[in-house]
Amino acid sequence: MPHTIKRDSYFWLIALQSSCVTFFLGAFGPSQALLRADQNTSLTVAGLHGTSMGVAAILAGYANSHLVHKFGRSRTGWIGLAIFSFGVIIFVASKPVQLTILAALFAGFGVSVVINNFVTSLTAHYGKNAAYMVTKANAIGSVSFVLGTLTVGLIADSFREFWRIGILALLPFALYLFFFRRDKNEVEHIPSEEGPQGGKLSAHFWISLFGFFCSIATEFAISFWAAVLILDRTGASPAISTLVVVAFGSGMAIGRWFGPAILKNIEIDSQIKIYMSTQFVGFAVLWFSHNLTISFLALLVTGIGVSSQFTLTSLRLIGLSDGRPDLSMGKSSLAAGFAIGLSPFVLGLLGDNLGISRAYLMVPVLSLISLLVIQFIPSHVEQEVELQK
Repeated sequence: MPHTIKRDSYFWLIALQSSCVTFFLGAFGPSQALLRADQNTSLTVAGLHGTSMGVAAILAGYANSHLVHKFGRSRTGWIGLAIFSFGVIIFVASKPVQLTILAALFAGFGVSVVINNFVTSLTAHYGKNAAYMVTKANAIGSVSFVLGTLTVGLIADSFREFWRIGILALLPFALYLFFFRRDKNEVEHIPSEEGPQGGKLSAHFWISLFGFFCSIATEFAISFWAAVLILDRTGASPAISTLVVVAFGSGMAIGRWFGPAILKNIEIDSQIKIYMSTQFVGFAVLWFSHNLTISFLALLVTGIGVSSQFTLTSLRLIGLSDGRPDLSMGKSSLAAGFAIGLSPFVLGLLGDNLGISRAYLMVPVLSLISLLVIQFIPSHVEQEVELQK
């Protein structure tokens, strides 16, 4: 008989920590065009901010299991949020491009540390109900993502020179979480005598990690270059780019909020296949469309398809890690870092040589690889049917 689970104070703390960093990620996209204009840099130089975020995710992947071993998941999450906040302050306050790229490295490192421990903390807290609750928490983060995009976009539209203030809006909220929502009576973490989680991982894990890489690569290829594809196909104004990110982010929020309830009786691997198929259909319509309205709707559907892939494929990897979730999330962060750094760059390089439309055929190829990995390497991650209070 299904039992009832609820969003307790721990759920809200972890979800809201994650929302701080997703607000920045939502603001980061539209801020690049504004920052490039302020700094008068080329597209290649401006793109180094995204590359810096990818490098940061790789560094966080190497550091994750060591930080968790020394400080515990809870304190590591706060350390990540502190480093992230430092990076955001430097990013907003700095004018030279060298400093903003460095700031993106600090902010990106903090983002990855927070997200890594977001997944493992909720997985440990909810056990077999993790897929449902982690995805629900991700939905809250998606709303924050859209708010970040809208905040910077609307401020820039009305008060061009003050757009950076929009990014700073997350800092008071981070301070509120630390001083008023943090559990001040938590049990002191004692590092394990066995050291950080380590050891060899199975071939199935590594193949599945490559599938995870392909999945993340499709998400960032779409989020970075979808605006260019729509401009190329429809001839719309460049000002549409912010709305494109909102459509994609809104689709992710919808998928993360309603998907778990709709698919709760379906095993995790099958859920991933449904999400990937939805992404494939939405992207196909987007690629063929020459109509702006249809393109927006297609991007919304694509966002729904992308929405829970990170969460569910991360849980797959944890299930294949032989009880080493922190090690698994560290490897996931490494793969995500390479995907974030390489995917938009390779797509842009192909776009310069083949045109953006042909270059975008890279996305369904990566999606197909991810789907085949899920098909031929089942994870057998258990999931209970649950109801929500």
